[in-house]
Amino acid sequence: MGVIVASATTTSVGAYTKTASLAAGEFEFVGKGNISLSALSSATGMNVSLKIGGITIIDDKPMPFFGTTGSMKILDNVVVNQAVSGGRVELSFRNTTVGALTVDYVLQFEPTR
Repeated sequence: MGVIVASATTTSVGAYTKTASLAAGEFEFVGKGNISLSALSSATGMNVSLKIGGITIIDDKPMPFFGTTGSMKILDNVVVNQAVSGGRVELSFRNTTVGALTVDYVLQFEPTR
């Protein structure tokens, strides 16, 4: 059974700013398993970074833009789905535009035996 490491709706990211790590709390450290990030940005220009145990999974790369109509669907808006060895989870978003953007996201972890 998996756990949600981090999630939020309409997280605002100001012009030319980067969020602090959004994965904090009880599930900030994960073991061996599979990590999956689904996210929907309000417009183009949102970059994402994801590290697990100091290993970079995504390094400040542009998020795919799926459009602003409708709601985020976890299966339709997958940004990354990756097997990992474990460690501290670090997730951040960076706005590369002159206007404020928002992002909806769900970061899930499924342990393996």
